[in-house]
Amino acid sequence: MKELDIEKVKHLNEYCQTVPFSVVKEELYSAKELYYGYDPDDEETFNTCYDSLVYKHFIENGKVASDVQESLARTLHDFGINKAMDRFLQKHDSRKCIGIMGGHAKARTDETYRNIVFISKKLTEHGFVMISGGGPGAMEATHLGAWMAGRRKKDVEDALKMLSVAPTFRDQGWLQTAFKVIEKYPQKKYVSLGIPTWLYGHEPSTPFATHIAKFFENSKREDIILTVAYGGIIYTPGSAGTIQEVFQDAVQNHYLSFGFSSPMIFLGEQFWTVEMPVYHLLKYLVKTGKYQNLNMTVTDKDEDIIDTLVKFRDTLSGMH
Repeated sequence: MKELDIEKVKHLNEYCQTVPFSVVKEELYSAKELYYGYDPDDEETFNTCYDSLVYKHFIENGKVASDVQESLARTLHDFGINKAMDRFLQKHDSRKCIGIMGGHAKARTDETYRNIVFISKKLTEHGFVMISGGGPGAMEATHLGAWMAGRRKKDVEDALKMLSVAPTFRDQGWLQTAFKVIEKYPQKKYVSLGIPTWLYGHEPSTPFATHIAKFFENSKREDIILTVAYGGIIYTPGSAGTIQEVFQDAVQNHYLSFGFSSPMIFLGEQFWTVEMPVYHLLKYLVKTGKYQNLNMTVTDKDEDIIDTLVKFRDTLSGMH
């Protein structure tokens, strides 16, 4: 190695020791690690916890880093997270992973939020591993359901009541109430995977996810969610981001990118056939031959979702 190259490596190493995040990341984050320094009894500590300090650094150095050393530090971090996630998925079997997509603004008091919680709870109890973008709204509901798996309905209702005092992530107490629920209903039996990003760092990551793969690079994160959820994707009412994910998933299924077509389940018949008639469009594209291999369901019933995903899992298991 040339002397100049050695000097560059030395400077990179020195720079990596100054950033507020772990450049060499060998394990996924836990909520405890991501929110290190946060005290639920003192909301002000959120501003100085690990996650907030990394986000502040991220913004100060540019969402797209212009500095080579900063760019390399982020890349090394994301590489480590990616490898740690691969190990997680090898352990928990991608065929049993279910993704839930939907709006980050969905309030905890919204009926759809509640529906997602109970659907996720039931799927987790059926042996599935729930995956989401790891943020608030529909994403949080996914992980709350997984966290409350195995508990009584009245316990879930109590948790929802505790959370309702801070309906959205913009309300004071959003994070505090989540940690209060975790404290009241601790568990170590069930796992779920949240995949958030510091690009949307103004949206706090849900601590209900037992494993958190937080990336700097959002494009990598979006692709991963749709790729690793071999067991199927549930689409809940959302806006532009959710619609993008629908068609990105449709492309993978059309080309059988992974050797099979996973279920695409649209939760909310009124929304997906009238308000945002994506389901009808995809059905038309299949009928006219523009798309193939799409395994789609639109429903308002939890039972339909559970049955569809369990049957597909059993079929997929028989293929391997």
